[in-house]
Amino acid sequence: MKRLYTWLPTTVDRRVRLLAWASLVVQIVLIGTGGAVRLTGSGLGCPTWPQCTDGSFVSTPEMGVHGIIEFTNRLLTFVVVLVSIAAFVIVLRMRRERRDLFVLTLLQGLSIPLQAVIGGITVLTGLNPYIVGLHFVVSIGLVVVTAMLVYRVHDGTRGAGLTLVVPAWYLGVARAAAVFVGLAVALGILTTGSGPHAGDAATPRNGLNTDVMEHLHSYPAYVLFALTVLLVVVAVVRGLPRRWPVTLLAVEVAQIAVGLTQSRLGLPPALVIVHMLLAACLVAAMTATLLAERRSPAAAPAAPATAAPLAPEAVAPAVSPASAAR
Repeated sequence: MKRLYTWLPTTVDRRVRLLAWASLVVQIVLIGTGGAVRLTGSGLGCPTWPQCTDGSFVSTPEMGVHGIIEFTNRLLTFVVVLVSIAAFVIVLRMRRERRDLFVLTLLQGLSIPLQAVIGGITVLTGLNPYIVGLHFVVSIGLVVVTAMLVYRVHDGTRGAGLTLVVPAWYLGVARAAAVFVGLAVALGILTTGSGPHAGDAATPRNGLNTDVMEHLHSYPAYVLFALTVLLVVVAVVRGLPRRWPVTLLAVEVAQIAVGLTQSRLGLPPALVIVHMLLAACLVAAMTATLLAERRSPAAAPAAPATAAPLAPEAVAPAVSPASAAR
């Protein structure tokens, strides 16, 4: 045990970065596989929880392909557990110097039992659309946490010494964009809860009008797009950090294209899954965009004359829901 402890890094190295990226990737993949369960009608492929069926923790031949799909999604949880434990352990020795990494990996680990319980309630309530949405909310929250982890292992720590490197109004626009990310995802969950992809033929919907919800879901997305274009243009013209605003804009363009296409083609499952994965990427890019507004004094370029240091650090939104973000 002592040998293992001495093997652990005392500063961020390649092992830490690898596990940070693995943490983010498995959370996004889990969103995709969860969507596949619903989009193939396999939401009740394992009709009980924590067992897959009465008397068996694994899928049985009688349960057919739906049982295999749902059980495979449950198995991915063990991958998430292993990655989360490894990420927590790898930063353990630097917990005093990099308390931010320690807290983020701890949050990731503590979320696992929470997700398991919500997943169990989802099955036991027959895929109640609001419980399914809550499940997605937690998943999106974990994308935020792991995106912060990736950003911080590459670009430094959170703390009072960080300096705002953009004008205060620019930060305000970025925060407004984050709010509209949250609105778009939140309305996405309600839209999905009213649509055809319930996860099982007998699953009730939330009763909302799907056509109306599709329009309501699109409005914050277009406002977000306009705000992001503004962020990118100003960043280019004024020489502000633009890597993440540009990334955010690219994800939005792809998301809008997929959203419009899937709506016109009658929501084909493959495109819906892509839309869900892009929603997770959107949240991750928004998180990094907000975090990039500050730098440590050593790494930060000279702040624009209109910039004023802010006390609290920009943080990503507690983005909401959509177990099949539209």
